[in-house]
Amino acid sequence: MDLLLIFLASPLANAGGAIGAGLGAIGAGIGIGQIGRGAVESIARQPEAVNDIRANMILTAALIEGVALFAVIAGILAMFV
Repeated sequence: MDLLLIFLASPLANAGGAIGAGLGAIGAGIGIGQIGRGAVESIARQPEAVNDIRANMILTAALIEGVALFAVIAGILAMFV
């Protein structure tokens, strides 16, 4: 039992949690950038649909932010638990 606690409390576990939180944040940033790029291209091709495109872009970005928040929280919890 003590050996298990030693392995779980190792600095590698803390590093893994930090790396996971960072990757979650970076992935969300890349995803939202892709959404923005696609929305700008769509608006340039079809300017009359700007309101629909903007609404869908904001909704999708909000969903990605929610997933990113869960990823960062899970990474932080992995460092402390």
